[in-house]
Amino acid sequence: MNRLRSAFRWVPAAVLGVALSFFWILLFSGGMRAVTGWLLLMSVGPVLGTLTLLLVVVHGIRRRRFSRPMQVALGLALFSLWPGLWNFGILPIKFPASRETTAPSASVRLPVDGPVRVGWGGDRLKVNYHVAVPDQRWAYDLLIEPAGSGSPRLEDYGCYGRPVLAPVAARVHHTTDGKPDQIPGKLPSEIRNPEGNSVVLELDTKTYLVIAHLKPGSVLVHAGDRVREGQPIGRCGNSGNTSEPHVHIHHQRQDPQGRLAELAEGLPLYFRDHEGPPMPEGGLEVRDGKIVWLGDVVKHRGPL
Repeated sequence: MNRLRSAFRWVPAAVLGVALSFFWILLFSGGMRAVTGWLLLMSVGPVLGTLTLLLVVVHGIRRRRFSRPMQVALGLALFSLWPGLWNFGILPIKFPASRETTAPSASVRLPVDGPVRVGWGGDRLKVNYHVAVPDQRWAYDLLIEPAGSGSPRLEDYGCYGRPVLAPVAARVHHTTDGKPDQIPGKLPSEIRNPEGNSVVLELDTKTYLVIAHLKPGSVLVHAGDRVREGQPIGRCGNSGNTSEPHVHIHHQRQDPQGRLAELAEGLPLYFRDHEGPPMPEGGLEVRDGKIVWLGDVVKHRGPL
């Protein structure tokens, strides 16, 4: 009987340990299994951990001591809460995907003419916060100076209203328009439509290019249209989940229409026919309370 009781005390640690091991194995399995593991770690894992933590606390209060099984359960419970912090941008990790082995990649022109500052971009967390999220693993946020001023006026940002161009010849898969611009500096929580006004292009590889945060009423194309590279498709705005006017662009495998944001495989995206590296990097620092963008400055120059 004592052995049965002793074994029973290991049940919370065993259940949580098996669940977490399964979620982490999925995360490093690649493809949609990795996306599923990422989602489970951020949602189910913290719930199981919280329940286990409550059980351990109640047990400790009643027994006035923490047995070895409860100590292990406590450690696992605290560990399981870590991925829940990723939802708030706290201690995230890169989504485990390699640009060298992830295919297909896309190589496109810049979606804006003139000098462009890369706000966020690249393959490292320091220069691209998107890398923590599956569908936006190699996303870019593109700015035009002046940027980062903190002004609440949209017109004070160089990117606002600038023509956004088709980065590649493709078929328009679907578009969104009519969503309002946000006040710069006030980040909303657009769970249903974080892209705001957007154009999604279906590439010849049957993958998708998402171009987001366009100005309301500016979208010039419709689903089913064929666009040529460099053709105007809208204007830069500040709609959706955005803190200042910029053009967001990323490449993903699954059709984003009708799919919950983030539940897709991000694919490598490179730029060509421009002055700068194929995968330019972004980044910022705060000086005297003001944002200073430090990313690469790139400029489309056309094919040689």
